[in-house]
Amino acid sequence: MSASLKDVAKLAGVSVKTVSNVVNDYRYVSAATRARVRSAIDELGYQPNLTARHLRYGRSGIIGLALPELDIPYFAELAKAVIGVAEQQSWSVLIDQTDGRGDRERQTVSGPRAQTLDGLILSPLTLDASYLAGLREDLPLVLLGERVRPGTADHVVIDNVAAARDATRHLIALGRRRIAAIGDQHNSDAGTAEVRLRGYREALAEAGIAPDPALVLPAMSYHRPDGAEAMRRLLTLPEPPDAVFCFNDLLALGALRTLLSSGVRVPQDVALAGIDDIQDGRFSTPTLTTIAPDKEQIAEAAVTMLLERVNGYVGPPRELVAGHRLVARESTVGRG
Repeated sequence: MSASLKDVAKLAGVSVKTVSNVVNDYRYVSAATRARVRSAIDELGYQPNLTARHLRYGRSGIIGLALPELDIPYFAELAKAVIGVAEQQSWSVLIDQTDGRGDRERQTVSGPRAQTLDGLILSPLTLDASYLAGLREDLPLVLLGERVRPGTADHVVIDNVAAARDATRHLIALGRRRIAAIGDQHNSDAGTAEVRLRGYREALAEAGIAPDPALVLPAMSYHRPDGAEAMRRLLTLPEPPDAVFCFNDLLALGALRTLLSSGVRVPQDVALAGIDDIQDGRFSTPTLTTIAPDKEQIAEAAVTMLLERVNGYVGPPRELVAGHRLVARESTVGRG
């Protein structure tokens, strides 16, 4: 038989109400009492009935997380962080992959599955502000990324202009002058590609380096083969680059493969940097210099904002800009 609240209360020498207050993290419980109740819970192996608790408030206890591509490591690592934060608050996370398709994104926010969610964290690639503004008001929503303008809903983002500028500045500080960029997307609408390209160009302008359109390569998607192919094209130029900034780490890892298989030394001949700080880049040869977004801060902010809305917070849309940092590794600075 599983332990009950009464069993915990008896062992701890407190009332059932006090045990309930500790389980629900009610703050007006003394430290000594809280410790005694926690000790009794651990000794008896008591598990709170989270389903009953959520039903008592008319909730499912489930929030959604909808991301474009789960096989992009950045999104997989972010999903893990979101699940961890939600679990700490006794919530479950239902993950959906939209493939960046409009029909899938609309289904995620308006379809039958959305009716089972208490709230949704969404990274949209196609939905615009006008569509999102018309959603049912009883589905709290937090947006990730640049696709939707601030003011549409609660929003968590990194400063991608600054991130790209920092990566490019790092390459410039190493004495590189023919710095290529891989990841432009001409069909992007104020998305990641546009703002990262802006940061790259701003860093060049600051250093007095004239931009060379031949050094900016598009990528249909942000996967390794796209980076590898773009790098092959750059190496055929009469004057190949001496550094490359890729708009994510997967593009950079693909570019790295092409460089090494072509006999180009990294970083001696070409320095290489990406964005995302995915785990693969820490184990590549050479290891990959990158911009590391604070994924834990993004997850913490997104879940916290969402649950505040679920719990009744009413107010104008909020925006949090998560931090980032440059992580210099062997692909730009060599082995120490």
